[in-house]
Amino acid sequence: MARIFEYFVVCGLGPEIRTLDGTKGYHGTEYLYLPSLLDQYPPLNHTLYPPPPPQLSTCVLPAGVELFPSGFDSNDPLSHPRSYPIVLTEGDGSKIYVSCITFRDPVCEDIAEAYRIPPNSFADKCICIVSRSPCFRVLREALEEIFALCFSPSGSSKPLWDVIAHMVSNVPLPTPGKERVLFAIDNCLLSVEVPPKDGLPQADISFQPLVQCLDVDNLIKLFTAVLLERRILIRSNKYSLLTLASEAICHLIYPFRWQHVYIPLLFFSGVDYIDAPTPYMMGLHSGVDTSNLGMDGVVIVDLEFNQITATEEIPPIPEPELSLLRGEILKLLHPNVVGIDLTRANFCGSSDQNLKIINKPWGEDHDLQLRLIFLKFFASILAGYRNFMENNATHVFNTQAFLKKRSRSTNQQSEPMIAQFLDSHGFLDYLESGLGSDENNDNLLDKLQDALGRGQNPLSILPSILAEPEIVTISDPDVGVSGSGAKYTYDRFPSNVRTEEQEEKRKQILAAVNGAIEYSGRQTPSSPSISSLERAAERERMVLDIQVKLQGLWLRLLKLEAGEDPLSSFEYGTILALIESDAEGIGGSGFVVCIREHINSGWHGQLTEEQFIAVKELLKTAISRATSRNDVLTIRDALEVSAEMYKKDANNVPDYVQRHLISLSIWEELRFWEGYFDYLVEQSSDKSANYAALVTAQLIVLASHMAGLGLPDNDAWYIIEIIAERNNIGYKLLIKLRGLLSHIHQLRINYWGVSSGKPQLLLPPGLSSPRLKDAADENQEPLEASGVGRSWVQSMFSRDTSSRTNSFSRVRKWASDGATENGNARKQDMPSAGQKKTQTNVRILRGHSGPVTALHCVTRKEVWDLVGDREDAGFFISGSTDCTVKIWDPSLRGSELRATLQGHTRTVRAISSDRGKVVSGSDDLSVIVWDKQTTQLLEELKGHDAQVSCVRMLSGERVLTAAHDGTVKMWDVRTDTCVATVGRCSSAVLCMEYDDTTGILAAAGRDAVANIWDIRAGRQMHKLLGHTKWIRSIRMVGDTLITGSDDWTARVWTVSRGTCDAVLACHAGPLLCVEYSASDKGIITGSTDGLLRFWENDEEGIKCVKNVTIHTAPILSINAGEQWLGVGAADNSMSLFQRPQERLGVPNTGSKMSGWQLYRTPQKTNAVVRCVVSDLERKRICGGGRNGVLRLWEATINI
Repeated sequence: MARIFEYFVVCGLGPEIRTLDGTKGYHGTEYLYLPSLLDQYPPLNHTLYPPPPPQLSTCVLPAGVELFPSGFDSNDPLSHPRSYPIVLTEGDGSKIYVSCITFRDPVCEDIAEAYRIPPNSFADKCICIVSRSPCFRVLREALEEIFALCFSPSGSSKPLWDVIAHMVSNVPLPTPGKERVLFAIDNCLLSVEVPPKDGLPQADISFQPLVQCLDVDNLIKLFTAVLLERRILIRSNKYSLLTLASEAICHLIYPFRWQHVYIPLLFFSGVDYIDAPTPYMMGLHSGVDTSNLGMDGVVIVDLEFNQITATEEIPPIPEPELSLLRGEILKLLHPNVVGIDLTRANFCGSSDQNLKIINKPWGEDHDLQLRLIFLKFFASILAGYRNFMENNATHVFNTQAFLKKRSRSTNQQSEPMIAQFLDSHGFLDYLESGLGSDENNDNLLDKLQDALGRGQNPLSILPSILAEPEIVTISDPDVGVSGSGAKYTYDRFPSNVRTEEQEEKRKQILAAVNGAIEYSGRQTPSSPSISSLERAAERERMVLDIQVKLQGLWLRLLKLEAGEDPLSSFEYGTILALIESDAEGIGGSGFVVCIREHINSGWHGQLTEEQFIAVKELLKTAISRATSRNDVLTIRDALEVSAEMYKKDANNVPDYVQRHLISLSIWEELRFWEGYFDYLVEQSSDKSANYAALVTAQLIVLASHMAGLGLPDNDAWYIIEIIAERNNIGYKLLIKLRGLLSHIHQLRINYWGVSSGKPQLLLPPGLSSPRLKDAADENQEPLEASGVGRSWVQSMFSRDTSSRTNSFSRVRKWASDGATENGNARKQDMPSAGQKKTQTNVRILRGHSGPVTALHCVTRKEVWDLVGDREDAGFFISGSTDCTVKIWDPSLRGSELRATLQGHTRTVRAISSDRGKVVSGSDDLSVIVWDKQTTQLLEELKGHDAQVSCVRMLSGERVLTAAHDGTVKMWDVRTDTCVATVGRCSSAVLCMEYDDTTGILAAAGRDAVANIWDIRAGRQMHKLLGHTKWIRSIRMVGDTLITGSDDWTARVWTVSRGTCDAVLACHAGPLLCVEYSASDKGIITGSTDGLLRFWENDEEGIKCVKNVTIHTAPILSINAGEQWLGVGAADNSMSLFQRPQERLGVPNTGSKMSGWQLYRTPQKTNAVVRCVVSDLERKRICGGGRNGVLRLWEATINI
């Protein structure tokens, strides 16, 4: 039997008190604390029911737990209980509905005593009913009855948790449309029923709050933004409004469903998720500050002030549907105003339903009419859509044909809103789920279109209720029987009965807290009667007592059986409490000493998988606490023991605990490593050895630990280099030491991959977050605030949204260069001292109504002819999701837009040009050739079966194109025909290069294979295998081919032999662009890690000679010329490099590639960029943003 109530849950202040930032302990009423799950029914150990969602406690108390000196006060509205609903979304998209009541309840005596909380204090507590059914009304009524029964002066006839248990266990979910279930909570009778399945989806809410908060125009604007799947943030000072408005707008888009992240009430500490790049609908209390967040592209809906703000234009609903929709809503909301000039008969027409609801208070009839109004809107705007449904391998709907049909019927050339809606996930999901098929009789949209076509009443599509539902009564046989009339009254919400194990764990936690606070109190100078010797002796006894306890707990932790989880064991919890609660670090240092003694006694250090995780987390906590106390001794010992404990991985290779400690900040501190080095030298037994050899030996120990931790190679070398120079070991030993560190680091990288201990990068749209094969994602801090809630939100997003940070900001003395010259750290790349600093110019070019998805710069090589440089050299050409191609002339300040080319029906993905033509490829599967001067559409080339990803204009009126169907085609523009399919890949082609002088074609993409064809010979030369993930960038110069992949590596190939000459593997993310510097014969690579790396080929092979870290977002574009290098990144940052030495006639005797120096970079603005191109001849870089704006930077050069 399905139950309507899944859980009854109580959340509030638990025995482990932490502030929202994760700090342990009670710190006063001015702090907010993390909520915990206190009680539940069914209990946690119940075998028939899964546990409630782990994020529940964080979400039902979104602001955290606040403590108060007093409880409920009838004269203080802030102290009154609050009732509100929330909705949680599981990973599979299913929803969980929760009704909540938050109130002030006395703090438990044992918690108050342990944490020294003032007596008679109160804290926020939340009681919740959890259900899988959207029965908001009965959930709220049942919860309010439980709350009223608890604090009723007359009391209840049975214990409160018995009442709760009967309600949760026995009230069934009614059969839709056939049953009404009656049940009682004490003496209050409640009922619940579910509407028939063949009608509108159940919406047990009122739509009135939504239409009261937003006027008609803003309601339609919000509706449009939801349909087009924008990022939507709803603000209000009332929790209930956030949930009700979100649920209402989701019901108004029926029969379509919101397919993306859905969090109607976001917990306050998760506010940074607003910066996520993917579509979402989230509600946030208006009291939460968002001023420090970039709100680019976010639609902000303020329910308090009836305002909607958006940085990107929301295309309006086309006519005549907009006027009809607006008029119908106004007629429902304000019937007397709309029909003030009409007679009653003319206004109401023949609709009896209108007569029923006019001048009546808002009720269920109004909700139904509002939903039908929006359903009729879909019936109108999608009229005849079933005629355009297809069923083939590439698509299920002929969007282009449908839009042309609408264009003819409405006499409107372009309808961006309709085009974007037909491309949305919601519409595609509707089609693919089969709702639009004739075989599905429950599709109300199809039924409504048919009914309107026959002139029938829209209400006729709803199921008719022929009979009253069957009454199902649920009675409690124990009411009035047990206790012979006994009454149960409470002064606080009671706790459920705990198991012995739960009670024992609670006592252990509070005892550890209490003991630590008592010991801390005894150390204060307020006890003059105790001598210093007595205090020292007492401390010594306590240290010994804790160490003895830790030894016993440690041994028992290692002896746990295979089926037991160490993280939930009593031993782990007690050790963690001893480490965290001790202000002087006795617990942390004692734990590390305990491990060291165990190793010294002969223990080999091998752990099981579960023990490994437990020990890793305990060591992290011990090191974090020691860092806060500046306890270098404990940190040093923990580092050493971490290098001796290990588990075996799938390849039977030891995986040491040390590798998983990289996320701790202490390893960034130069002072720690200097102190550790001094300790190693002091403890060295071979004092008679040569001093340089002694120093080198200890530096090797440091290098081994750094490699074991996974510190980046350049960062580790910077620290070792400083220590080595201070001890004057000589350049020969220094060179050998550098080689050893590089070797150790490379060995580690080759097996384990790049360390994942630092925050991940903000990836551009469309990029997944790949990891190397054996890289483990174990970088989460154990004490992160709202950790469970944040993990839940992160699981809903397909891409990580955290920003890249510089892990060694406290160590580095320079900002942009990570390499060294002649043993000295190179300073930041800056303009020469004598160089004249001129003004930079950034222009904003507006014209696109959607995100810019393609950019091309017209180069001199493209337009060169016998006369000379054509006037259009230096033009920029852009494409967008608004289906247009635009030509921009930067020389015309203020009127840069030269022409708009219209012809595509979906997003433009690729652009190229020559002297007289522009060619563009689109998601509409077509390639269009335009006349550059007249802007006329010359040819439309059709033949690809998937979106076109690459286009290239060739000599002789030819066009080369590649697409996601895996083909590369050659076209003759003069005859509008496909000359040949010159290449075929096994998956989508993402990048392509062609040498017109030799006829060699290279293409690569999702199959991770680089394919080489000789077009003139009509044969495939090579399939270059080696990459393990998508290849996103390719560059071919002569006989050299460079590829960049999502496997975090670039590869250098010889085209003629088909061999891989080098693997460039120093990035920490997918490589999005690779470039070849012809003048230096060097390589530049850019990645999502924000790093720009310069590679040079010498006698020892290709090596990285320079790292530049001025960009903090994925590098999207690199363009190298003779003297200038242009770079653009996804965070709208740009940079221009030059070689001032060569330019001024000064010979460069060192590395050629390291001669590139930063010339200038403009101020970055808050925007997300999708594509960047450079015009090095005119020192211009242009980026296209998600907001449809082009940002053109011109670095004016005057030397």
